[in-house]
Amino acid sequence: MKAFYKAIENRIKSAGYPAYVSGQEIYEDICDEIEDKENGSYLFMSKKDNDIYFEYKIDIMDDQFNLAYLIIHTPEQDWKVEFD
Repeated sequence: MKAFYKAIENRIKSAGYPAYVSGQEIYEDICDEIEDKENGSYLFMSKKDNDIYFEYKIDIMDDQFNLAYLIIHTPEQDWKVEFD
């Protein structure tokens, strides 16, 4: 799983987001949000800091999920990170 978490972190860094983000925390956030959800596409918001929040687009299937994109919203700028 460490390689998976690192891949999330690297994708975010490649998108230009200047602060550190934990791939493990993102994965755990998503797992908490999708628990007991029906199959389909969802948008989730997660507040991270005073003025920073994450917007996730997730597709849920029977035994898995797909993180389509993540938008990191800050007061200065928004960073969109594509995972598809």
